[in-house]
Amino acid sequence: MTATGRDAATSLERAPAPGSMLTTTAARSLAVLRIATGFVFLWAFLDKTFGWGYATPSEKSWINGGSPTKGFLSGVDVGPFQGFFNDIAGKGWADWLFMLGLLGIGVALILGIGMRIAATAATAMMLLMWFAEFPPAKTSGSGEATHSTNPIVDYHIVYALGAIVTALTYAGHTWGLGRWWAQLPLVQRNRWLI
Repeated sequence: MTATGRDAATSLERAPAPGSMLTTTAARSLAVLRIATGFVFLWAFLDKTFGWGYATPSEKSWINGGSPTKGFLSGVDVGPFQGFFNDIAGKGWADWLFMLGLLGIGVALILGIGMRIAATAATAMMLLMWFAEFPPAKTSGSGEATHSTNPIVDYHIVYALGAIVTALTYAGHTWGLGRWWAQLPLVQRNRWLI
């Protein structure tokens, strides 16, 4: 007996946890990808907040009055949204949204909770940053080389895909709090919070 589309969708909703669909090695590999991707976001938050000297010097850190968005966004000189990004550079609301996004995405991915929201937020943030750097352009507005190595798929797209894949494969259930999170009554009533 073959299942109809509706029957198939219903059976997918009742699919077992990923451990029974994936090998242990695959589940662990996805957990490593989830944690590593989360750490990229969390590290960016910490370095911009405290100025540990990697991407952000101490004197330009957020706690010392620096703006996490000003340097990057004011330097955008390529692409169709150059003016938009230049206009929001250093604005308080942009700094807060950016930093809360980095922190929320990083913590959610590392802990393996709220993976769908984290993946959606990571994808939105990475797409905005992709448009800010605009990899299809070979030269900037001033005629200098952009050093783009791929006009479509760069690290922003890879980070977004990493967040999406880990959310869709329930990677938070392995070495994370995903199973516990999924059992919370609030999450049970609002499955989009998984």
